[in-house]
Amino acid sequence: MINKLKKMDWTIVVILVIFMALSIILVHSGTAAWSDYKGSDKKMVFFYILGFIAFFGVALVDYRFFIKYYLYILGVGLFLLILVIFIGGSVNGAQGWITIPNVGLSLQPAELFKLVLIITLTALLVKKSKSKLSFWKNVVPLFLITMVPLGLVLKQNDIGNGLSYLVILLGLLWIGNLKYSHTLIILIIFAVSVIVGIKSYISFHDQIEAALKNTSKEHWLNRIDPWLMPEEADKNAAYHTRNAKIAIASGGMFGKGYMKGDFVQSNRVPYTYSDSIFVVVAEEFGFIGCSVLLLLYFILIHRMILISLEARERGGPYLIVGIIAMLLYQIFENIGMFIGIMPLTGITLPFISYGGTSLLINMASLGLAMSVRLHGRDKDTGTLMQPGASA
Repeated sequence: MINKLKKMDWTIVVILVIFMALSIILVHSGTAAWSDYKGSDKKMVFFYILGFIAFFGVALVDYRFFIKYYLYILGVGLFLLILVIFIGGSVNGAQGWITIPNVGLSLQPAELFKLVLIITLTALLVKKSKSKLSFWKNVVPLFLITMVPLGLVLKQNDIGNGLSYLVILLGLLWIGNLKYSHTLIILIIFAVSVIVGIKSYISFHDQIEAALKNTSKEHWLNRIDPWLMPEEADKNAAYHTRNAKIAIASGGMFGKGYMKGDFVQSNRVPYTYSDSIFVVVAEEFGFIGCSVLLLLYFILIHRMILISLEARERGGPYLIVGIIAMLLYQIFENIGMFIGIMPLTGITLPFISYGGTSLLINMASLGLAMSVRLHGRDKDTGTLMQPGASA
């Protein structure tokens, strides 16, 4: 075990420690105006302790173990996604939490399944031949497998996590050696679908609103309208994003100072301890603070890319690319929804937002990436793997 610890990428560990410190102070500031969430910063200390246990625990296990038993992992993940539909609690319109009795903690299966999906798709890609991906034999089955959990998560009204599954699939298809023609077709279909979807939503908004009225999907309007139709959106629906934009802009270059954000401390931006925690960074620490945070993310992802390049078999790089795709989506979506380029969803800012399940999954995911570093050279099977090259 000592030898394994010596081989760890301690730069990643240091970044995680910095994230822990940032998360605690930002959650403390973000909950100052929320009396119901006092003490959340102390809970984040507990969550991070569990997170580091998960990180080191997963890192010390050979990642091939998870790939080998992916069917069991997939079965547990799907079972939890189905179970939450029947017994899950609702938060902000999404029915996605299973409360653990006598513990006071909640589990969000949709968050957990992101890691399950990465392991599952990796296992299936490892089994394929070394030629380029076949559209019908490889791409379509992987797409259909992804659609099952996606449908279950959309049933829970969780758009944010559902979209992350598609991003993970696209990332793994890329490193899985997708043909250029198939890549072009997928990109065209995606672009056309987005453009047609946006135009249709705007053109037929009244009909869509009438169809979703008084249904479990009604809150989707409150998330999409402020993004696509900010001028016509309901004032209550646009309250969150409108105030978030003003708060971010008011931070200026250096911010207003810790615990001195007008919008954050006056409770004019909802959920500043969780989904909206980037607003705390921007208003209180300004452009400089936001840049430092993004730089830390960049260094983290760069270190993971280096680990993938050192791996000598296909499973390791697949896992890491899936994890990178997951994290990049969460970062882009969380920040983008508060500056007006993405719709409002319940996606947390990785390693910073308050939340036990999301933090544990992200820490376990980095543990899996670290496992590739610790065990990826145990069996020398050939030349170094290059992203996009034939696997």
